[in-house]
Amino acid sequence: MSHSSPSRIPRPIAFLFENSLFLVAGAVAALLWANLSPDSYHRFVHFDLGHHVLGMPAVEHAEHGEEHGAGQGAEHGNGHAEELDAGHEDEPGAESAAPAASPAVSPAAQGDGESHGATAGSPSERSLLQILYNAVSGSHGLTVHFVINDFLMALFFAIAGKEVWESLLPGGALANPRKAATPLMATLGGVVGPALIYLAGAAALGQMATLGRGWAIPCATDIAFSYLVARLVFGNGHPAIAFLLLLAIADDAAGLVILAVFYPQEPLQPAWFLLTLLAIGLTIGFKKLRLHSFWWYLLIPGIISWLSFKMAGVHAALGLVPIIPFIPHAHTDLGIFAREELNRTDTLNEFEHWWKNPVELILGLFGLANAGVVFSSVGAGTWLVLGGLLLGKPIGITLLTWISEKLLGLEVPAGMRYKHVISLGMIAAIGFTVALFVSTAAFPQTGPVQDSVKMGALASFLAAPIAIVLARLLGVRPGTQ
Repeated sequence: MSHSSPSRIPRPIAFLFENSLFLVAGAVAALLWANLSPDSYHRFVHFDLGHHVLGMPAVEHAEHGEEHGAGQGAEHGNGHAEELDAGHEDEPGAESAAPAASPAVSPAAQGDGESHGATAGSPSERSLLQILYNAVSGSHGLTVHFVINDFLMALFFAIAGKEVWESLLPGGALANPRKAATPLMATLGGVVGPALIYLAGAAALGQMATLGRGWAIPCATDIAFSYLVARLVFGNGHPAIAFLLLLAIADDAAGLVILAVFYPQEPLQPAWFLLTLLAIGLTIGFKKLRLHSFWWYLLIPGIISWLSFKMAGVHAALGLVPIIPFIPHAHTDLGIFAREELNRTDTLNEFEHWWKNPVELILGLFGLANAGVVFSSVGAGTWLVLGGLLLGKPIGITLLTWISEKLLGLEVPAGMRYKHVISLGMIAAIGFTVALFVSTAAFPQTGPVQDSVKMGALASFLAAPIAIVLARLLGVRPGTQ
């Protein structure tokens, strides 16, 4: 992942892009908005763009009305809560009357059918458009939350997939098995440790049925923020930073697999993966035709691959990942955050160069649409996520690193001691972006449970000051071994 070119963007703005501060700003804005005006915030998140912008028939039950209101109407303490709760009680009947694949049309929407017909064309054209729209948007409609989490975040995961793929190329962090073995074992500890602590806590609290699905939330490591904190703790060029980055890349790869396998959006329909194969075939064909512009790959096989994941039931945000390895790319890797990559003009690097800053803005929108939880939402889910991150990450990473060295005979990079391993284990506990995303995948219905685990993902920023203090107590100083 290359940094933005400083010559194109004023330095203060470039600082915002390079340190993912738009994501932080979006999350802070969401927290303030949700606590100051919760109803208007949830109206924004569940605003139906399909109906109000594209002129499609309205979905009868909005997510805010049925799900959020049922879970949190009492917390918000307004007169609208009873009405929302009443709507939630009727939900089973509504579901049986309106299957998920065909959103119900409100009477108001039916009443203004002439205006819709005027914009959509003939009845057959309207029917085809409605079928396509229903297939993409499902029962929730084309809400702001859906557009950000399922459409736009696909670009974020595509760039993450690019980093994982390039790390396997010659020169990449995962290319040399002997070099990567210990960090990969540490990655395993950083996934298993948090999951076990989360699940053990949920079992001890007797809340496995309610909270057990969230075991993967504390498994995430936020690359951008962990890299920023690691530079403060270790100083530039320390081997612990390379170890952490390799661990975070492998963690991203594990996160992609976990999202795809354990958190399907709908019942899995494997036949749709034939479309994924078609998308990969088209990508290979375009490459053989020497089509250089990334737009060919994004707009044709990319859209087909996204649709295949959406229809198969796998989280659509992962939809661009399958075609990434087949897009024309350099045959070596210069390393994550290498500025030299700015000079590379292969299709895959040009894709990242073009989209990196827009994706930072998308992450800001992601924070705005997902981080809006009321402060009173702190609950069991919050402590389980924080326990998994703040205890499971450093314990799992340190333990598996020790096992790798002492029992398996693998090597820890020169210049690294266990005080560095423990410190980077705590830094890796900054979950934030992917942890917040997994929170919505594990608990798709808005309400107290989802908000409590989201609060844990947001509070993972506590790992940064804890890591700085812990490193100082252990005698770690920037630029020293």
